[in-house]
Amino acid sequence: MDEFVVGVTGASGTTYAREFIRGILTVPRVKRIHVVISRFAQQTLRAELGSAESNEEEMRKSLSNDPTGRVVFHQPDNMAAPISSGSYPVHGMVIVPCSMGTLGAIASGISTNLIQRAADVTLKERRPLILAVRETPLNRIHLKNLLAASEAGAVIFPLVPSFYTRPASIEEILEQTNARILDQLRLPHSLGRRWGA
Repeated sequence: MDEFVVGVTGASGTTYAREFIRGILTVPRVKRIHVVISRFAQQTLRAELGSAESNEEEMRKSLSNDPTGRVVFHQPDNMAAPISSGSYPVHGMVIVPCSMGTLGAIASGISTNLIQRAADVTLKERRPLILAVRETPLNRIHLKNLLAASEAGAVIFPLVPSFYTRPASIEEILEQTNARILDQLRLPHSLGRRWGA
């Protein structure tokens, strides 16, 4: 049974995070998801998911209303959380959405919060790290950081929708994107539609 880390940062696109968490929970071999929501992501969650609640529990429910108990939330400043150590056996990490600030910290090897530390650990342990980056346009610093993170072993996964499936709704766009992220983690799933299928 596999465990994964999901970091949610302050870039626009928290709907992707919510749908990714829902999607990965459909994979039977996934035992646990460790979710870390950055301070800025908490603000973005309120704005994008329509929750006026400042209550942390309400925010968590808006991101993942998980009846199975497989989602574990960690405080972004808890550097003593199990996922901050390479000895804790997770199988990979996805940061969705990944802000340019988080990308810059990862590319520089800086760890000032649990998302950055867990990403650093993921890279040093040679586990899959998927950075679902969300920014446009990109400046030269962004491009250098993207290259540095890629050279360190991260998969750069821009949140760019595909249209060859002719999606009829936002939900279908989100599902197709999250299906491709699950592919990067080598997880079997039935989300989305494959080319030629």
